Amino acid sequence: MGLKGKVLIAQSGGPTAVINQTLVGIVMESRKYTQVERVYGALHGVEGIINEEFLDLTQETSHNLEQVALTPASALMSTRVKPDSEYCKEIFRVLRAHEIRYFFYIGGNDSADTARIVNEEAKNANYELRVIHVPKTIDNDLMLSDHTPGFGSAARFVTQAFMGVNLDVRALNGAYIGVVMGRHAGFLTASSAIAKKYDADGPHLIYLPEREFIMDRFLSDVKTVYDRHGMCVVAVSEGITDENGTPIVTQLGKAVERDAHGNVLLSGTGALGDLLSAEIKDKLKLPRVRSDTFGYLQRSFFGCVSDVDQHEAREVGERAVQIAMWNDVDGSIAVKRTGNYSVDYRLELFDQIAGKTKIMPDEFINQAGNDVTDDFKFYVRPLLGSGLPQPSWLRAPQVPKLLNKE
Repeated sequence: MGLKGKVLIAQSGGPTAVINQTLVGIVMESRKYTQVERVYGALHGVEGIINEEFLDLTQETSHNLEQVALTPASALMSTRVKPDSEYCKEIFRVLRAHEIRYFFYIGGNDSADTARIVNEEAKNANYELRVIHVPKTIDNDLMLSDHTPGFGSAARFVTQAFMGVNLDVRALNGAYIGVVMGRHAGFLTASSAIAKKYDADGPHLIYLPEREFIMDRFLSDVKTVYDRHGMCVVAVSEGITDENGTPIVTQLGKAVERDAHGNVLLSGTGALGDLLSAEIKDKLKLPRVRSDTFGYLQRSFFGCVSDVDQHEAREVGERAVQIAMWNDVDGSIAVKRTGNYSVDYRLELFDQIAGKTKIMPDEFINQAGNDVTDDFKFYVRPLLGSGLPQPSWLRAPQVPKLLNKE
C-alpha cells in the first residue's frame, strides 16, 4: 500500500493559533502507516530543507506532540522565502538524498505554488514522490476553500478585540480606528462585525481592500456616525487602496518600506492608523481620536482560539496523510462547507490554488462599501467557535433630575 520511505513536513508563511494542530495531525497519522520509515520536520520551511535542518519527529512523544498542538505559532518555525524553479530543484535534490517519499507543506497560496514546482521536479526525474499542500492562512484567501485553518481563531480575536473597544470608546466617547491584517482580502477585518450586539455598537464602519477607499467619503461616514452616536468605531484592512489601486498608506508623503517580494510593508507599521487619525483630527476636529494596528496579536494570541478552528486544523492534517497514503496522489487540500455547518476535505489540482487569491464576494459587502452584509455574518459566525463572550449594558432606568431640569 503506497510508497515506502520517509515523510517530511514543513510550515511556511505567517504563524496561526492552530497551525501546530495540523502539524501534529500529520505526524500522528503518518506514524500509523507501516510504509513510513521516519517522520521528519524541516526547521524554517524551505530554508530548512535546503540546509538539511530536520527534526526526527518519529522520536517525539505523543504527549508532547499534543501539548505542541495546543501551542500557537509555528513549532517548526517558518519562512517568507518564495522559491523559484532553481530553488525548488535544490529542494528536490535534498528530498531525494534523504529518500523522502511524502512531502507535506503547510501554508498559503505561495506554498501551494512551491509544492507544485517540487512535484513537477520529481515527475521530471521519474522519482516517486507524493506532494500535498495543506492549507493555512489567517487571510482566508485560498481559492476553492470555503475557509482556511487559522482564520477562525484570528477572526475570534478580532471580534473580541472590537467588543472591548466598543465598551472603551462608549465610556469616554471619541473615534477609534482598528487596523486589521489583509492585503488583498478583507475577510479578517470583516469579522469585526460580529462584535456588534446593540444598535449603537461598533464597528460602525468597515473598510475592505475589495472596495476603493475615498478619503472624503470616509470622513463623511465618520461624521455621520459620530453625530448620531457621539462615538465612531472603525475597522479597516491594512491593504485598502484608492481608486487607482494605490495603497492608502503610501499617501503619507514619505518613503515606505517594502518586503522581499517588493510589496509595500503594511503590517510592521502603525502608519495607516496614524494617517487616518490625523485626517479625522484635522478635518473633523473630533476629540479623543485613537488608532491601533493589531499586527502580530491577531495571529497567535494565546487563549483566544476557536474550537472549530482547532478541530478542523487537526483534521485537515490527518486527511492530507490519508489521501496521500491511500490514494497515492498529489495536490492541494481544500476545505468544503457542507450542510448548515459541517466540513469535508477534498484534493484539488495545484494549478487551481497556487499563486491565486480569493477575495470577498460582492454579496458579503454592503452597497456603500463601508460595512458587511448579513450573508457574511451568517458565513463567518460558525468559524469563531463556541462560547463567544457577550458584553452587556446596564438597563436600569435613569433617575429624574431635581436641580438641572431641562
